[in-house]
Parts: sequence; structure tokens; C-alpha cells
Amino acid sequence: MQLHLSSWPEIEDYLTSSKAILIPIGSTEQHGPNGLLGTDALCPEIIARRAGDESGILVGPTFNVGQAQHHMAFPGTITLRPSTMIAAMLDWAQSLSRHGFERIYWLNGHGGNIATINAAFSEIYHGVTFGPEGSNRPPLRCVLRNWWELAGVTDLCKQLFPVGEGSHATPSEVSVTYFGYPEAIKHVAMAPKIAPTGPIYDAEDYRRRFPDGRIGSDPSQATPEAGEKIVTAAVKGVIAEFRQFAAS
Repeated sequence: MQLHLSSWPEIEDYLTSSKAILIPIGSTEQHGPNGLLGTDALCPEIIARRAGDESGILVGPTFNVGQAQHHMAFPGTITLRPSTMIAAMLDWAQSLSRHGFERIYWLNGHGGNIATINAAFSEIYHGVTFGPEGSNRPPLRCVLRNWWELAGVTDLCKQLFPVGEGSHATPSEVSVTYFGYPEAIKHVAMAPKIAPTGPIYDAEDYRRRFPDGRIGSDPSQATPEAGEKIVTAAVKGVIAEFRQFAAS
């Protein structure tokens, strides 16, 4: 069930049985020569939508622009200031809380978001603590889960891609997007086959170290079939975690 494809009476009815919602959150940034710019937002979105279809979980619109300043030397990347992202997440959370939601499960697709998401949680909880409702209102709770950390997913990705998984523009994440959007598959030869690794600093330094955007990966291995296996495992994990969180 998707919030943005529902009517307000449907959401009002959903709230009579559940106070929890799942928000996919990611980034719009380069993902190497064959990866989609929306990869880090599309992965959690694809997983969340299937989980919603299979279980009735309410899935909100995707928060699809995040912390990507170090990718800004590659055309198409869009980034937010940390303060902007925190403010936007606070507005989303307060809007949902106003309607009666008490649990927000943020399914993240971008490692660079983690610190800012946790800072946003602190901002959200500050408002809960010092808001005019005080202790007379059920507390709002948030949880962060990176999709690749869901039960069974990391091990599966290692089995599918024992060599060349890397840490950015990985064959696993590209496979997920190719499963979701097979019409967008790109066939690009990688040179070198496996990208270099190294630290991440500012945008210009990033492009010097990693000229085609990859870090330690060979995403030419990506296939829709691998993506389907990863999504199936992730959906199972997210449904179980969401239900436990919603009941907490």
C-alpha cells in the first residue's frame, strides 16, 4: 500500500489498525558508468513497494535526495546540506505525527545519509520531549535500517558477487535497479575491471581517485536475476522487522 497512491479516507482507515509507516530514503548521485543516478533511492523504494504489496505495509513517498556532496564532480548528482535534510525529515515526521502515526521506519539506501539521519532523529525527539503535548501524547519513534543490512542480504550479495562487490556502484545495488527497471539496463565495459579503493574526501578529490565513479567494484556483473534474488531476501527481512517495530 502506497501513501501517494491512496486517498485520505484510505489512510484514515489504515490508521485504525496501524500507526506505522515505512519511508524509503536514499540519494541521487552517480553510480559509475552503468549505474543509475537514482540507485540509492530506487533500491529501498523497490524493496519497500514489494513489501507493501505483499504485506499491506503503508509505504510513504521516497525521500530521494540526500548527502552526496562528494559525488558532485559527476554530472547529474544532486545533494542537500545536512541542515536542509534534517529540517525536511523533521517536517515529514511532524506531518505524519499530526495525523496519528507513531512509528516511522526509514529504509535507507545510501551510507552517506546515516550520520544525518541519526542527527534528524535527535531533532525529532527534541520536539517530542519539549513539545506542548508533553507526556500526554504517545511518543513518536523512528528507526533506521540500511537495506543491505537486512537479515540474509549481505551474505547473499557476497555469494552472488564474491569478487568485485566493492563499496560503491556495486553489482548488487545495480542488480536491484536492473530488476526494478530492466528497460534501463546499461552495457558498459569496465576499465579497470575492478575499480580502485581509497578514502573519500571532497568532490574533486573523489573524481581524481575514482575517475569513473566506482569504488572497488565491478558492476558489469549486475543482472536482473541477481536483483530479484536480493529483493526477495530484503522483502522478507523488512516485513519481519517492520512488524516487530510497529508492535513495539
